[in-house]
Amino acid sequence: MVNEEIRLDLEDKEWPLEYISHDRRIARGVVFDAQGRFYFVKAERDDLFGKATHLETPGGGVEDGEDLETAIRRELSEELGVEVEIICKIGMVSDYYNVIHRHNLTNYYLCRIVSFGDSHMTDDEIEVFHLSMERKTFEEAVAAYEQYRETPIGRLIANRELPILKRAKEIIDSL
Repeated sequence: MVNEEIRLDLEDKEWPLEYISHDRRIARGVVFDAQGRFYFVKAERDDLFGKATHLETPGGGVEDGEDLETAIRRELSEELGVEVEIICKIGMVSDYYNVIHRHNLTNYYLCRIVSFGDSHMTDDEIEVFHLSMERKTFEEAVAAYEQYRETPIGRLIANRELPILKRAKEIIDSL
């Protein structure tokens, strides 16, 4: 059923838990086009999480006064340069990044691309995380998440996003 949202509660087993200083509300999109291809951001980072390359669904923090659907539309425009139709909410993942003392409350939406434009990434997204857009089939995306599990941050992201991606594929196949 399209309306059945999933809920995942995950722990960070990569770094020791010292304390959690804050919660972060996040909106992310599983984004697909008319040909059934999926769109991601690829990050190449060297920071507290270590030196790593990983794939991730586009999205980010919800700004003060912003609702989740407004946040996801803004984030997808910034990172991918796309306008989308929100199909449904896939679910929510509660997880932790112990290394930065943060609890994430990530809301995932299934989004179909309506049009392409220019992306408007932040300086940090370009200069620190070296974000770039990746377009993949479902099978290529699953393989990429598995490949990037070699790093601690890659494992955290794969644990969070693979179940969401698989649920998104089920929903798309039922449309």
